[in-house]
Amino acid sequence: MKEKAMKIVVDYISQHLDDIGVTIPFEVRIVWMCKALQNWKFLISSTLEDGMYYELIYNGNDHCWYVDVYKKYENKVIPDGEI
Repeated sequence: MKEKAMKIVVDYISQHLDDIGVTIPFEVRIVWMCKALQNWKFLISSTLEDGMYYELIYNGNDHCWYVDVYKKYENKVIPDGEI
């Protein structure tokens, strides 16, 4: 499953780079993964400095993948004492 999830993201990124006519070497990495019953969930990032990350869910009942693509806008630290 890990290899399939990573391939989906590699293919997605490659297609979008092809669409804009850019060739950039990159790798993808699994940040987090979980299996619950017959379902899988992955959070995947790439070595591209574009702030994007990818959430993939494999539905074991329907045997299909769902892909959500996100862009990180901010990483803000809020100390517990300020809440």
